[in-house]
Amino acid sequence: MRRLAVRPSKPQIRSLCSRTLFLLAMLSVVPSCLAQTIVKGRRSLVLEGKVAQLVVDLGGGSFTNFHLRSQGISPLNWGMTDKSTEPRPMGHFLCLDRWGQPSEAELKNGMPFHGEASYVEWQAKQLPHESEGSVQAEMTASLPLAGIKVDRHIALSASGAFFTVREEITNTNKLGRLYNIVQHATIGPPFLDESVVVDANARKGFMQGSPLPNPEEPSVYWPTGLLDGQPVNLRHLTDNHNPNVVSFTIDEEYGWVTACNAAQGLMIGYLWKTSEYPWFNAWRHVEKGKPFARGLEFGTTGLHQPFPVLVKKGKIFGHSIYEYLDAGETATKSYLCFLMEIPKDYAGVSNIQYKGKMLTIQERGGAETRNLKIEVGNLFPSVK
Repeated sequence: MRRLAVRPSKPQIRSLCSRTLFLLAMLSVVPSCLAQTIVKGRRSLVLEGKVAQLVVDLGGGSFTNFHLRSQGISPLNWGMTDKSTEPRPMGHFLCLDRWGQPSEAELKNGMPFHGEASYVEWQAKQLPHESEGSVQAEMTASLPLAGIKVDRHIALSASGAFFTVREEITNTNKLGRLYNIVQHATIGPPFLDESVVVDANARKGFMQGSPLPNPEEPSVYWPTGLLDGQPVNLRHLTDNHNPNVVSFTIDEEYGWVTACNAAQGLMIGYLWKTSEYPWFNAWRHVEKGKPFARGLEFGTTGLHQPFPVLVKKGKIFGHSIYEYLDAGETATKSYLCFLMEIPKDYAGVSNIQYKGKMLTIQERGGAETRNLKIEVGNLFPSVK
């Protein structure tokens, strides 16, 4: 016997929706009737691939969880102990329109540390959906004090453990302005511990704690920093995070950084074009004698100062420390993030090559047979 389909009334729909949300509220991930997702009480976009899952918070725009389905460990587990639902920086967050503190006058007018991007509500322009071999989503945010709009396109591989991000930064002011953008990718425990090894193709650098006007004196070379004149290997972090922030330039076409926890069999890595992000900034933080955070930060500046200081300084090592957007102008920036299972005796990364749609990750001191490969396709196709 054929059953007739009966369309429920609007009150029935609202009642059903409310009951469903109540029953699912005990879960960490809750689908809402508005087709968004609630993760630990926060509005989020959840991109589901066959190999990996990615969670993006809409209250600040942070990437809060990126894990392999086979493991469940997210390296981007930082800043999420606060139960507040207010917008705030977590995991991998965006520093825009600046990196670091505002001037005293800007602070009085409400400009927060690292800019507004992680302190405003983002809106979903396109919910997660599968297209062309990836799970894609789009989101946007307006920064009222900065007069900047940012549009973000995310694509998580449907069958691999990597995602790409393209961000379009538009100056909505009637006049041109200086700005900076830094990707504040932050790893934390339980992935982060004393055994984690960070590698990058960074080159010449300086300690942020060195005095102005010439903080680049003395200079250092990755992976070395200086503490009281003595060398410190920044690949490692145990019980002392000083030097706290060290910034480096990159000489190659692509910049990259990785963090490996061989005991957990997991690596996270980033790749970007140095024409878009010429600086790599290594932040290290310890709490209660244990590694608490490591910033794998890449962006348009390497000097952690307000714009008046940046303008006066101009360049460091011949590299600009700010960018300019004319009225109505849009700048486009992109990057790749990936996860990779690694052997328990993995020594770290010596080099990453991107060629012929393939990412080749070379182990430090390892044989060629231990090279790890990921087919990532044509990266950055829309970036000039």
